[in-house]
This record gives sequence, C-alpha cells and structure tokens, in this order.
Amino acid sequence: MSLAGSGTAPEQPVRGRPRSEAVERAIIEGTMKLLEDGVPLAEISIERIARTAGVGKATIYRRWSGKEELFVDVLRAAEPEDPELLPGTSLRDDLVVLLESLRRRGLANRSSAILHNVHAQMKSSPKIWAAYHNSVIAPRRRLGIEILRRGQENGELRADLDLELVNDIVVGPMLVRAVLRPEADLPDDLAERIVDTLLTGLRPVN
Repeated sequence: MSLAGSGTAPEQPVRGRPRSEAVERAIIEGTMKLLEDGVPLAEISIERIARTAGVGKATIYRRWSGKEELFVDVLRAAEPEDPELLPGTSLRDDLVVLLESLRRRGLANRSSAILHNVHAQMKSSPKIWAAYHNSVIAPRRRLGIEILRRGQENGELRADLDLELVNDIVVGPMLVRAVLRPEADLPDDLAERIVDTLLTGLRPVN
C-alpha cells in the first residue's frame, strides 16, 4: 500500500552490513598496512588494527580471539597458498607437490620484507609463534607424515622406516636452502631433485 498522503514519511533504506568476507579482508589489509609501515608486532594492538581497518574492536573479536590468531591469518594471506589437493598418483608426486609449496614459501619470504620481518619477530613472541605453529606448521607436518604412511602401506617405502624421522629427512634439505642459506638457489626443479635423491635410498629392495 502506498504511503503517499498518509502523513507518514517513508522509511529510509537501511544500509546493509558489509559482507563478512569484505570485513575480514579490510581487517587483514589494515594489519598488513601497519606491518608495511614498519610497526613492530609488539606495538600492534587490536585497537590500532581496528582504527586502521575502519571497524570496531568487537568486529575483530567476533572473528579472532586475539591478535595472535589474527597475525596467523595475516601471514597465511601473505604467503603462497598450500596445495588444496595432492595428485595422489604416487608417493613421489605427492612429496614433490609438498616440497614445491615449501620452495615457493621460501622464495616469498626472500622477496617480501613483511614476511621476512614478521617471521623474525615471531620467534620473540611465544604466543604468536605457538599460534602459527599450531595452525600452520603442525598441519603441514601431519600431512607430510600421512603422505609417507600411505607410501609405506602401498609398498613404496620400506616397512621398517621411522616416518617422523623420514619426514624430517624429506623437508630438511628444502628448509635448509629456504631458511638457513638465504644465498642458496631455489631452482624450479629443486623439489623433484630432492625427492628423487631420497627415494632412491628409501624404497624397498626387490
């Protein structure tokens, strides 16, 4: 029914709340801006992030329990994405994909001042490091061990191998190149070379 002539002013349209994805993106980008401006992690508070992102503190706390969880998501947004799916065609193919993602993160860490600085600062903040370890590093390690377990069950690896140790042996060379030897090359075929070299000694003897 028309409101004309009723003496009642029509209601003004209510501005809709921004979509959740847009709000989260604004918060993450606001945190990134603070990092780009050189603000140390220790000096970045939820209040400061809220001001930079143009949102209220409650909006942030509805999505993250604290800045430690938020920093983890900021880092994950800045890093190359983990592979969504593994080939599943062979132990070799899955390990190559896993190590290739490590190689790409190593390249990103070298080229991004933000990633380099934040990773260095995280080590001095036990809470942030624990949050990053639990949310990012530990799941990646579990995935690597699961790949090796499947390879063992399929007969692609010796049955007597300690898979925790083998996982360290597999990822160790890439981490040494990416983290401990910043001057070392990270060529495109490095993941394949590492996996092929290691599997030669880890396969069952026929």
